[in-house]
Amino acid sequence: MSQTKTIKPTESELEILQVLWEKKTATVREVHEELLKTKEAGYTTTLKLMQIMHEKGLVLRDDSIKTHIYQPAVTRERTQKHLLGKMIDNLFGGSPTQLVIQALGNHQTTKEELEELERLIDQLKRQ
Repeated sequence: MSQTKTIKPTESELEILQVLWEKKTATVREVHEELLKTKEAGYTTTLKLMQIMHEKGLVLRDDSIKTHIYQPAVTRERTQKHLLGKMIDNLFGGSPTQLVIQALGNHQTTKEELEELERLIDQLKRQ
């Protein structure tokens, strides 16, 4: 898969990417039907967004047959890292610790999640 230099998907584009990351490949109709499960969206809006995403390099399009097949051109992991990095820089003054403190202070955390965090902290201390 090709990777774009800068990943700047909008919220709506992220919703489409979520569908494509789950399905691997899909037509506009398939993506649109998934989006309708959680929000109102017009088919032509979904189509136009996916065309724009193709122009931006966020999705790949196989147009060798009449019904175009789309697939993500960016990985979920790379997109998460990029957007999280921007959020840490812009909202938390570059401090990942402040992000974690805010997240843990405002959300219910399970015992399993806390244990996983402890393992990660221990691993980071050993590096």
